[in-house]
Amino acid sequence: MAGLAAAALLAFVAGPAVGQSPARLPDWSGLWEPEGTDTAISGLSESITEARVEGKTATSGGFNRPLFGFGAPWNEEGKRRQAARQGETANCRALGWGFPMMMNADAPIQFFIARDKVLVVNAYRDVTDVRMAKAHPSEDDLWPTVWGDSIGHWEGDTLVIDTIAVKNPHEYFHGAPPLSEKAHYVQRIRMDKPGHLVDDITIEDPTTLTGPWRNRLSFQPAVGFERMVYDNYDNDRTECGTDTGIAPSKVGQSGE
Repeated sequence: MAGLAAAALLAFVAGPAVGQSPARLPDWSGLWEPEGTDTAISGLSESITEARVEGKTATSGGFNRPLFGFGAPWNEEGKRRQAARQGETANCRALGWGFPMMMNADAPIQFFIARDKVLVVNAYRDVTDVRMAKAHPSEDDLWPTVWGDSIGHWEGDTLVIDTIAVKNPHEYFHGAPPLSEKAHYVQRIRMDKPGHLVDDITIEDPTTLTGPWRNRLSFQPAVGFERMVYDNYDNDRTECGTDTGIAPSKVGQSGE
């Protein structure tokens, strides 16, 4: 009996407590892309790039895009926003993917894991800066941004990320769900087998959803990438519109 008690005590001491970093941080090095995609060095899938060159309608790249919101439990306000979003065209360049779409994009992502924080970065310079902290800033020090405010902790080898104060994602990226600034995002990211990451993400938003919206994202190594390639967007100044999707150029206008 004494031996069993000692073994149990040893296991308790050796294992990481909830909210503490594990004794050995997980190795999620390299670049990752959504499972089933064919992302090229451009940061877009090869099928999308080929379609654009041929003047055809680009597809999603052949992988699952649950965060586009078509299966979300929208309430009446959410349905209104979603219908308005679908009524717009998407024939324009995006400034990036923003959060949460950066986790469900064509562009590869990479993780930088340290004791005090984790950075999730993609080729569009979207960054989720996850502080290993117990609480978000007070309301006086917090305001909605494209990527929100994220805190995290480890539960064993699972990284739990809590994100709030995200601007309506659709305002930044035309394909994103039109959630409100009150949305609350919780991600649980782990490596369930070698070379395979899963991200269980739950979104709650009293403004647009009837209840929790749960999705699972899966990632595979981005084969063929040896570095992240960033795009400078060629000083693009076009905007989304309701007709062609591209507004007249602002170049040369007063104040530009």
